[in-house]
Amino acid sequence: MQQLHLIRLFRERIAQLGNKAALRVQQDGQWRAIGWRTLGQAMDYCAQALIRAGHQECEMVGIYSRNMPEWTQADLGILAARGVSVPIYPTSTLEQARYIVRDAGIKTLFVGEQPQFDQALQLLESGDIRAIVALDSAVDLRGCEQACHFQTFLISGNHHPSELELRRREQHYAMDDLFTLIYTSGTTGEPKGVMLDFANLSACLQMHDDRLEVGEDDVSICMLPLSHVFERGWSFYVLYRGAENVYIRDPQQVMNVIGEVKPTLMCSVPRLYEKAYALIQAKVAEAPALRRALFGWATRVGTQVVERRQQEKRVSPLLYVQLALAERLVFRKLRARFGGRTRFLPVAGARLADDVNLFFQAMGLNLKYGYGMTETMATVCCYEDSRFQLGSIGTPLSGIEVKLGESKELLVRAPTVMRGYYKKPDATAEVMTEDGFLRTGDAGDIDAKGNIYFTERLKELMKTSNGKYVAPQVVEGAIGKDRFIEQIAIIADARHFVSALIVPCYESLEEYARSINLQYQCKSELLRHSKVVEFFESRINELQKELAKFEQVKKFTLLPRAFSMELGEITPTMKLRRRIIEATYKQEIEQMYGIS
Repeated sequence: MQQLHLIRLFRERIAQLGNKAALRVQQDGQWRAIGWRTLGQAMDYCAQALIRAGHQECEMVGIYSRNMPEWTQADLGILAARGVSVPIYPTSTLEQARYIVRDAGIKTLFVGEQPQFDQALQLLESGDIRAIVALDSAVDLRGCEQACHFQTFLISGNHHPSELELRRREQHYAMDDLFTLIYTSGTTGEPKGVMLDFANLSACLQMHDDRLEVGEDDVSICMLPLSHVFERGWSFYVLYRGAENVYIRDPQQVMNVIGEVKPTLMCSVPRLYEKAYALIQAKVAEAPALRRALFGWATRVGTQVVERRQQEKRVSPLLYVQLALAERLVFRKLRARFGGRTRFLPVAGARLADDVNLFFQAMGLNLKYGYGMTETMATVCCYEDSRFQLGSIGTPLSGIEVKLGESKELLVRAPTVMRGYYKKPDATAEVMTEDGFLRTGDAGDIDAKGNIYFTERLKELMKTSNGKYVAPQVVEGAIGKDRFIEQIAIIADARHFVSALIVPCYESLEEYARSINLQYQCKSELLRHSKVVEFFESRINELQKELAKFEQVKKFTLLPRAFSMELGEITPTMKLRRRIIEATYKQEIEQMYGIS
């Protein structure tokens, strides 16, 4: 495998592609393109500005921001200066940010908008950092002398001595230099800094080349947080292939702009497709009988085609004719909702329900479902273009070995596996086997064709008082895809049946309440209403009928507020902190189990 240093690769692209659009963003209602040459200049000036400000080689620099082109420009500038980028989730609390800043020894912090700047100001006042660079020009610097806007920072980088130092540093680029330190979300303990180097990144890029085809004509929407390895790694890959990366600050707005952007690629989490699936099904249920029948017929045709391809069987001429008709009458219109040009859509980060996956595959959206970790530079396995097995998370990328360990734990050995956890040798030793495999902490299986199957996080597996093991993500995935459910947390450990804490989707619920003319004074009264409870009970029973009896939710409580990051109930990646949730809602849980 070649040793491809990211910054050297990007310099080649800048020379090759010149003024071709590399990045795009919407500003004041207009889409603005940023060419490769402009990106290269921003990268160099940012690197030189860091050097001029006293940045040392291999020094950690933080990026605390929502997605924007300046995020990537700052990231590349840090790496060009032979620094180490340390992303911080833009939704992090002050204390979460402080932990990372102190643990990594960050002194310069790039921030996105006013909320991040105001928290950074507190870190500056407490002596944790010494300089702030605001990426958004609208940020009020509040008179702080140690803060400046990104454009001002770049201007300071137009400095000949710093340029000479940058050229000197370029001669010392090494593949074992760290390129990033990414802190895990810490569902069961304090976050750990995952050390990834340029060799990890180089291997990742080349492995994706073997599996995917991405070129200069492709357009990708950058909607997941760049602070997560999935979007960051994907954005690097998109740009390395010469494609265009389109930035969206608020992922909730993606479906509002996707028609304008018309992406060919977009990585996302399953929740996007679960919500879209629920919305489509709800609209179909309200449609006239003839349209419902047409939709049902088209879906069956598409499903038959997918199933035959999964079985590696030929699609009959008659089925091809039916598919062409279904395309013209139904599928093309549905795909238009996703821009109408998508070639494939990487999906990972959580379990994707088989029925949701099959539905979108049937309508011709090529969901490239996969699995990965921060510790593996994202992708371990994903669907192949030529074949995939529904229910699996695909086959390993070339150069990645996956085997089963004790309790069917998935073990991974690859050039993409991290160097270790920063300043945590004992934690590193715990997750590495003697023969160099990473313990993923995830249980799974491998079939004869090499397809990998994910079952559950081993640490989250719950054992009922009857001795039955319940995988909470399986139950939450089955029920949580409903359009009336925003969040769900399963309770089962050491209990005699499964229960659930459910945060309803209030927009959908209030719409339902209006449709049945239900009167209520406040949210709590709405949730307690017998018709609402019966409505949820009916939906949950329908959604979980495919689950084993011991896995099915017997009782549930509807909650008036969402699980909160500020209160520590969810991580910045929206994963549940189950212990904290159970402690917070102890009274509600005990009521479900009849404990006074």
